[in-house]
Amino acid sequence: MTAISDTLATAFDLLLVVAGFTLIIVVHELGHFVAARWAGIRVLAFAVGFGRAAVSYRAGLGWRRGSSEREFLALVGRGKAHGLSHTEYRLNWLPFGGYVKMLGQDDADPGARSDAPDSYQSCPPWKRMVVISAGVVMNIILAVVLFMVVFMLGLRSEPALVGSVRAGSPAATAVALNGPASGVTEPGLRTGDEIIEVNGRPPRHFNDLMMSVVMSRKGDPVRLRVRRPGVEPPLGFSVLPVLDPGSRLLEIGVAPALSLTVVNPRSGRDRAALAAGLERMGLKGVEPGMALVSVAGRTDLRDPQQIAAMLDAGHGAGMEFVFAAPGGGREVRRLLTPDANLDLALVGDDEAPIAVEHLLGLSPVLAARRVVSPGAKAAGLRDGDVFVRLGGVDFPSVPAGITEIRAHKRRSVDAEVERDGPGGRERVTLSLPVNRKGQVGFDAGDTAVGSTLLSRTPEDLRARSGGPLSVALGEAMPGPGVTIESLNGHPTPTFAALREALIESTREAVDSGAARVNVEIVFTRPGPLDQPPVPETMRVSLAREDLLPLRELGWGLDLDLAIFEPRWTTVKAGTPWAAVGVGLAETHRVMMSTYLTFARLFQGTVRVEHLKGPVGIAHLGTRIAERGFIWLMFFLALISVNLAVINFLPLPIVDGGQFLMILYEQVRGRAMPIAVQNLMGLAGLALVGVMFLVVTYNDLARLFGG
Repeated sequence: MTAISDTLATAFDLLLVVAGFTLIIVVHELGHFVAARWAGIRVLAFAVGFGRAAVSYRAGLGWRRGSSEREFLALVGRGKAHGLSHTEYRLNWLPFGGYVKMLGQDDADPGARSDAPDSYQSCPPWKRMVVISAGVVMNIILAVVLFMVVFMLGLRSEPALVGSVRAGSPAATAVALNGPASGVTEPGLRTGDEIIEVNGRPPRHFNDLMMSVVMSRKGDPVRLRVRRPGVEPPLGFSVLPVLDPGSRLLEIGVAPALSLTVVNPRSGRDRAALAAGLERMGLKGVEPGMALVSVAGRTDLRDPQQIAAMLDAGHGAGMEFVFAAPGGGREVRRLLTPDANLDLALVGDDEAPIAVEHLLGLSPVLAARRVVSPGAKAAGLRDGDVFVRLGGVDFPSVPAGITEIRAHKRRSVDAEVERDGPGGRERVTLSLPVNRKGQVGFDAGDTAVGSTLLSRTPEDLRARSGGPLSVALGEAMPGPGVTIESLNGHPTPTFAALREALIESTREAVDSGAARVNVEIVFTRPGPLDQPPVPETMRVSLAREDLLPLRELGWGLDLDLAIFEPRWTTVKAGTPWAAVGVGLAETHRVMMSTYLTFARLFQGTVRVEHLKGPVGIAHLGTRIAERGFIWLMFFLALISVNLAVINFLPLPIVDGGQFLMILYEQVRGRAMPIAVQNLMGLAGLALVGVMFLVVTYNDLARLFGG
């Protein structure tokens, strides 16, 4: 029953989006129609939709089922068409989009001409330029009107507040330009900072900041002015974006502010996914719409991002999370135990770096935390599988495993995994399909929580800040597949225990100022599962400066903050006139962003894979429609502006190319040769066709997880 209701809701949202698209296209064609009538060009048809006519209207004949064209031509042939209109208004059976048909005008066939005095060709070139431009102008006007209505009613969006800052990111390491004068000595943006300017312009919502970052030129910093509570005057930052290895877009490492309310998805499918995620995090029983009211007894929480600081202050102690239903209803209490954080570094090339956790060079082995791809499931991969071998890499670390999978793009990669079986631990050989993006289809995890099984230390391990981290302990180990059983007599069943053993067993020597400290490690080598491992002992000398940073490592929870609703604000113009100004400004901003997207495509900071075609836009539209009608209007305004920009590109197949050919005729006094027009039309059609196929392929791949 839930699946049926989800399908019906999605179908309704899709119908709304399709109706919105049709409105945008019909308004575009209405511009051509009105301009053509003004220019004295005979309009043969104004149609909504495509295909055969379902119903039509023609002045003098009235309404007809189907088209009235045959009847009209028959009356013309008998000389009885006096008082009848040449224009037929049609509603076609496929009510998506629309078109205007003018006498002597056919974009697909430049040779289709008419010598009639009211034909397209007989109209002066400057008037034809007005006719061609009118569709784009109408789309811009529609966007202004939609934006105006949206901001008169108020758009609920995420405020330009910093919710969290990722450690080691550009936002975390940027230094306030006027920091010393304001008494700020520590680098980085902070939770609660309000962004009041981005590159000299005030952002209306958080997405304005993200778009400015994504659309920045590679190597150019983003200039921010930030209002921080208790600090005057506002702080200025110059933050250099970097390429995010996941999205392949520029980012600075900030996330929007969150509320304390658990998200409440509309669809049953999403609610089931949320319930499964909450159970994995240890929050079984927490329901959508509940609010986090206390953590470890504290009830003064403002946002979930405060939890990280509380974890560090608790030094690994368990923390009780209390969620309550709205209106002071049912409570759910869950005790969560933090995990010890490891050092976080980046390996791989600068274009697509991979994050890796390690402890003085000791790296856990890659594991399939959660299998999400049907292809990987069909190949036999299971949640929790540990990779003993992946391709040509034994006991791969997370970055080594990802690199090996990427090397098998569009092929299969052989793997051997270890898992719990009916008779104990067992090893299974698999052949895993790798998609075009270099992915198998599982959430990458590691063995740090359950063991001290080691991978090979990544050769190019480096700090987030760009300097080398100590890998002294990792380099001392005999090879991948080794498991550390104890350190200085302290059992080490997990990486957290290993971290604490390193800190506690060397604390006295480090505090006394010793330059080097010796540690004794008991380890076992990899071998057959049916034979007990043989312990071996080794001693390693570590420098004091290697051990001191371990004390700065904090604690973390397996808590995905995406379970919380964003903090919302309503962006609303104060007066109708202010709404007009906002509509104009927003239309201009979107137009410039669209043109900038093409520039960034050539520069490489935006890729073709990031663009969306009809399938992707429709899918995105249905997701946005779930937010409500105002958000749908905002989305349609964005599409209207984008249609205007794309339609006026200098391509022969669209209005911009037609405009240039008419401009040529206006300047030279004669039309461009038909052969040249045909050649340019074919080239434009091929370019648009290839782009359509590429973006549609990407849309379908994203939609179906390919």
